[in-house]
Amino acid sequence: MAKRGGFPAGGIPGNMNNLMKQAQKMQRQMEENQKELESKEYTASSGGGAVSVTVSGKKEILAVKLTEEVVDPDDIEMLEDLIVAAANEALRQMEEANAQAMSKLTGGLGALGGGLPF
Repeated sequence: MAKRGGFPAGGIPGNMNNLMKQAQKMQRQMEENQKELESKEYTASSGGGAVSVTVSGKKEILAVKLTEEVVDPDDIEMLEDLIVAAANEALRQMEEANAQAMSKLTGGLGALGGGLPF
């Protein structure tokens, strides 16, 4: 009687089992990296250091520092722009650090193995 499809009596073939173990290991490493990245802080400044913003790896603003010279009651708009610029740069730094960490872990495959021909 001919055997029809399916896995051998032993269950998952060896190569598939190894692949599953590697995937689980990568998932654990990604979780550890994510925790580490979330604990880091990123600081950027604008206006020649007049405004400084610190963000966490969780995308939360932790601190805003202003020099006295930048606080001009007649030019609130400039101060607002400097705060936005510093915050955006700090967030960009955080995103770049996250992307680099994930790229190292996945070997440059991208989010879902990008670049594969299907």
